[in-house]
Amino acid sequence: MLMPDKWEYPWFAAWDLAFHCVAVARVDPALAKEQLVLMLREWYASPAGQLPAYEWNFGDVNPPVHAWACWRVYKMTGPRGGRDRAFLEQCFHKLLITFTWWVNRKDPAGKNLFAGGFLGLDNIGPFDRSQPLPDGTRLEQADGTAWVAFFCLTMLAIALELSKENPAYEGVASKFFEHFVAIADAMNTLGGTGLWNDADGFYYDRLETSDAGTWTGVRSMVGLIPLIAVEVLEDTDIARLPGFAKRLQWFLDHRGDLAGQIAHLDDGGRGRRLLAIPSRERLERVLRYLLDEGEFLSPHGLRSVSRFHKTRPYAMTFGGHEVRVDYEPAESRSGLFGGNSNWRGPVWFPVNYLLAEALEQYHHFYGDAFTVECPTGSGNRVTLKAAARDLSARLVSLFLPGPAGPGPWAGNNPRFVDPHWRDLLLFHEYFDGDTGRGLGASHQTGWTALVAKLIEDRAGPGR
Repeated sequence: MLMPDKWEYPWFAAWDLAFHCVAVARVDPALAKEQLVLMLREWYASPAGQLPAYEWNFGDVNPPVHAWACWRVYKMTGPRGGRDRAFLEQCFHKLLITFTWWVNRKDPAGKNLFAGGFLGLDNIGPFDRSQPLPDGTRLEQADGTAWVAFFCLTMLAIALELSKENPAYEGVASKFFEHFVAIADAMNTLGGTGLWNDADGFYYDRLETSDAGTWTGVRSMVGLIPLIAVEVLEDTDIARLPGFAKRLQWFLDHRGDLAGQIAHLDDGGRGRRLLAIPSRERLERVLRYLLDEGEFLSPHGLRSVSRFHKTRPYAMTFGGHEVRVDYEPAESRSGLFGGNSNWRGPVWFPVNYLLAEALEQYHHFYGDAFTVECPTGSGNRVTLKAAARDLSARLVSLFLPGPAGPGPWAGNNPRFVDPHWRDLLLFHEYFDGDTGRGLGASHQTGWTALVAKLIEDRAGPGR
């Protein structure tokens, strides 16, 4: 089994493995598929469908990115018309059970707002999100809900692909379409504004008690992850699937209360439908933070917590004690999760990779007419595709050597100036939110190896 790091951290983690497989697929497609199928086998997945987060606690969960990895590896490892449909179908059947597990176990109130604990983001919140909350308090998680929406849209995309040769899948595609719309509606409108804080223009976790609700107002990756739940449906593709098209039209005709979550654009007779959590206006507001160098946008990717909190830490009273989140760009100063992992400022590759992909999806729908300032406040307006490429370039820059020696990943380590060492790159677990210096595990050739895919995409086909 692929490990995050065979030296420092020789144990499996479910979402690490999913990202590993996307990186590995370029050099060994068979191994990537084998690993993805392995995690869904009865040896690892529970009969109820839960995928264990890691080997020392099967009860924890990582973000549900396995479907995305299966879908990406399927598309990466064969040309259109010649892809491994048996692999995709095999994974889809097992993932149906996993999706059902998430719905039944992580939405206890049945409101389409999901929890899930720390969800791989360790110390990102002001308190440990994996522990029981006091006095019957319930945590509704912006990232947890967005991850399930992302899972839902990926399953929709897979079902539509399988429907091209087997119309039996059109019904389950309709199920995922309707389920996503319900999740997006809850996240945006339940109780007024869902998990959206209109005053700040950002998505937050929310603590709910029997008589009140409180925002956990940390500007963090938790509020950016809702952007990754995005899919574009082409009307020409829908027209080839009469069963799905019929159900879609019924939904639009009879569920006007939810149909507002679906954007439609007719571009010279070429119609597209956008399924996404944020509306255009909300997307623009979140992107102002995402592309702000004083907030999330570092020289080397997106920070996990906004630099805003360097001078204005977030503090709240929780369980009778004050808890707080500061901007910590390097190693953690918090004892949460042993203090050997930090999501309070550093740049982490997997979520950056997904956000770059999402920006390209939004561009595919909105086109060149939708522009944003990049960076925010610069006056330089670019398309969302250009913003995605800028983010990718910043991530790649971590490994590009400069006139004085190796790339930012090496920090000030003199060893990597030596000609015998300078080409021996280390793939760190995460990177300093200010300098780009590599931190955490130093042999994380799993998800940080996604940089190879970014380099390949920037170079273009055949290069």
